[in-house]
Amino acid sequence: MPGRPRRRVSRQIRVGHVPVGGDAPVVVQSMTNTDTRHVAATVSQIQRLVQAGCEIVRVAVPNAEAVEALGQIKKHVTVPIIADIHFDYRLALGALRAGADGLRINPGNIGEPDKVRRVAQEARDRGVPLRIGVNSGSVERDLLAKYGGPTAEAMVESAQRHMDFVADCGLTDFKVSLKSSDVLTTVEAYRQLARCSDVPLHVGVTEAGPIVLGAVKSALGIGLLLAEGIGDTIRVSVTADPEEELPIAYAILRSLGLRDRGVDVISCPTCGRTEWKLMDVVQDVERRLRHIATPIKVAVMGCAVNGPGEAREADVGIAGGRGQGILFKKGQLVEKVPEERVLERLLQEVQAMTQESLDGS
Repeated sequence: MPGRPRRRVSRQIRVGHVPVGGDAPVVVQSMTNTDTRHVAATVSQIQRLVQAGCEIVRVAVPNAEAVEALGQIKKHVTVPIIADIHFDYRLALGALRAGADGLRINPGNIGEPDKVRRVAQEARDRGVPLRIGVNSGSVERDLLAKYGGPTAEAMVESAQRHMDFVADCGLTDFKVSLKSSDVLTTVEAYRQLARCSDVPLHVGVTEAGPIVLGAVKSALGIGLLLAEGIGDTIRVSVTADPEEELPIAYAILRSLGLRDRGVDVISCPTCGRTEWKLMDVVQDVERRLRHIATPIKVAVMGCAVNGPGEAREADVGIAGGRGQGILFKKGQLVEKVPEERVLERLLQEVQAMTQESLDGS
């Protein structure tokens, strides 16, 4: 695709059946927000995430009951599951034995080096990769003193310290994340590590905020890095239902030509010429088509006069006003329909073109 970013060359690991790094596509992740001990609820949310396009799912494992539940969850899903571990190395060992496809740990809060070594060696023996997660809030005190705070340089040195230790334990299958709630710190940290290592990178902006602000910060941080070829797997973090993360993630990737999954909704911002309930229709289209996986451009335009021409790159679209709507394809008029039926007609056409079921919720 013209203008597609040239990917940084990283070594490849596998999380379950999903390759990460190397020449693999950028992988989209998310994390459940259910109580992992509640197996049915967690499995149900994982299945919804997968339907929305999630390719790796992370679950919190804060206690022994969650470790036990992890084994049950694994029996009901096919997507790779990463166990998110903090503080207690025994939970990491238990998650590995329960069948986790990957571990997310912060070696800095696991404790003594011997505990980290046991986790790394167990993961190595089982062929399970680690994600070494460094957050601005978890940088070691000596590095905070050295750099005057959780700077990009401090985060990178922390990551390198953990990477060297894990490699000395015989484990080379790991990826790294360097997340801050500050976009520019995050971007600079990833840039620095990308220049000096071929480790696969999990990219995201942590604690990004509610859905609009989180989408903006994620698009800037993740988008800037991906545009420079940096990033092998991503997670958009927003304070919302985790299913809301997936459309944002794929929109970022689609905008950069890195993935082409799903519906690209083209719509005008409305103006004084708009004579129908455009905003309501756009929201309905977005909701009903959110789980479509087929790459397709769908336009919803404000007026029938300019709409088809302005959205001529759309595979299919509608425009309306004054009680009448039109259906068009690639800018060419296909059919005139009453305004109250134009949304229904668009959905019928998308379903016919993709052969996928629409979200009726």
